[in-house]
Parts: sequence; C-alpha cells; structure tokens
Amino acid sequence: MNKYGICVSSIIPLRREPNERSEMTSQLLFGETFQVLEETIKWTFIKNTFDAYSGWVDNKEIIFLSEENYSDILKSSFLVTNKLFTKIKNLKDEVIIIPAGSTLPNFNRATHNFNILSNHYELIEEYNSDIDLDHVCKQFLNAPYLWGGKNPFGIDCSGFTQVITKIFGKQLPRDANQQVNSGENINFISDAIPGDLAFFDDEEGNIIHVGIILNNNEIIHASGKVRIDKIDQQGINNVDLKKYTHKLRVIKRVLN
Repeated sequence: MNKYGICVSSIIPLRREPNERSEMTSQLLFGETFQVLEETIKWTFIKNTFDAYSGWVDNKEIIFLSEENYSDILKSSFLVTNKLFTKIKNLKDEVIIIPAGSTLPNFNRATHNFNILSNHYELIEEYNSDIDLDHVCKQFLNAPYLWGGKNPFGIDCSGFTQVITKIFGKQLPRDANQQVNSGENINFISDAIPGDLAFFDDEEGNIIHVGIILNNNEIIHASGKVRIDKIDQQGINNVDLKKYTHKLRVIKRVLN
C-alpha cells in the first residue's frame, strides 16, 4: 500500500542521508505533501509532490497520510502564501510562523480557515491576493545564501526562483539545471521582461546559477545573499565588485 505525508512544521530539511549531520539538499515548506519511498525507525525517505525532489526527513517532523487523505488534499482548494512570513494559529491558539511559498490546503477564503486531517488552523493576518512580482521578489533582499534553503533565513539560487514562481502559480523543478528545461527561450536580453529567468553556466557548459530578471537591466538572485545586480548579454555585473561574476547561457520565460 502506498504511503504519503505532509509537512506541518514551518520548514523541514531534506537530507542526503538519514542523519542529522548529513547535507541538507532541500527543504519542505509548510503544507507540502510527499510520497513515502522508504522508512526506518527514525527517518523516512520521501519524494516531494511539488518538485519530485527526494531526501530523508526526521519522522518527528511529519504527519503521515493515507492514500485517500493525500488525494483529498491534492484536490482541495489551496492558498500559497506570498508574504515573507505569515502567522497562523491552531486550535490551542498556538501561533506558527510560516515562510513565503507555504501551502494551505482545504483553504476557506471566506473564513480564512483550513484543516489538515483533524488539525484546524486559522490565518491570523489579512491575505492580499493582489501581488506584484517586484515587491514579492524584493521581500527576500539580503536573505543569506544557504545550500538547499528555500526560506528567508537561508535560500539558494534555485530555491529562490522556485518559491517566487510557485507564488505566481508556476510549478518548477528544484535545481537550476532542471529549471532550465522549463519555459520558452528568449534570444536576447533586450527581449526579456520582468519575471523571466536567466541561467548561467560554467566553463564546461553546466548550468550553475539562476536568477529573476527585473526592470532596468537588473537581476535579483541568491549569491552570498539575495541581491540585485546588473545584467546584460554577457552576464551578471556585480555592482559591489564591479566585475562580471556569472556568464549568461540562456533566458527562459516561465511566467505568463
């Protein structure tokens, strides 16, 4: 029988090995579901439903779902949070702070309530669905770079682009070398529009970096921290170092 689960913590690390000291390769955000691939006493090897990324999670941090519950959640009306942080509370009036890109399944837009199995939650803050790409991206400015991170306290380049595009209704793979296969090719930087993704390669032609194009020949990307630099047909011109740091490979349009 297939087994599934859901993240009910703000963030859960996905690890390469079933060990707390193992490399974090990605993260689950609140409300993201997964399929169970393997279980041990303390750890579970899972595949994230959203991006098919696999890793080990600590059993203490997850809730398991039956196939029926899992199917019901996937079919439910849901909300993806777009503020840097959003406060929700449970029936015990305990406040949980969840990051941008979290998923609220079974969301009732009239009451701002939602439930996960028998766990009932309430969105404390007013939700604004009238969102602007520039504002959503710039909320993350100065968030520190963290390999495998997908939240404002630590995020990597492809985690940043995945979360931003998720907020705007697009489902992207996890890594930059996977994301580059999505969307429509844009031949010249002069044809790019805000929201287009710019991909960068190394000397061997491997895709190693990605960022989001803004107005005025600017790009926002996670490199050391989430920052804004200049971009042209050659690549990223770091405004602090005053030199090119990333070589442009291709631009893709993934948002309509």
